[in-house]
Amino acid sequence: MAKAKYHLLLNEPVTGVEAERLGLVSLAVDDEQVYETALDVAERLAQGSPTAIRWTKYALNNWLRLAGPIFDTSLALEFLGFRGPDVQEGVEALKAKRPPRFSPHAPL
Repeated sequence: MAKAKYHLLLNEPVTGVEAERLGLVSLAVDDEQVYETALDVAERLAQGSPTAIRWTKYALNNWLRLAGPIFDTSLALEFLGFRGPDVQEGVEALKAKRPPRFSPHAPL
């Protein structure tokens, strides 16, 4: 949660290596190794027990299903944020290549 807040609130970019370190992705490889690595992973999965893979995926995806309402709320709040005055200031600042000057808002 701490790392998610850091990157989301500061809009910090995340490299593939950093995403792997944080557990956001399973594996990070150099560009020229992407196809070969993906093919290797696919072949290894294809050789595994379909039943074991199916039930493992089902069990792990239950965690995501439980978090569904949290994701829905997050998405709704992001869309609400796009309706506020900060969006226009952010776009204008980006076009002018200057830091944005947001007006202060009351904390939630």
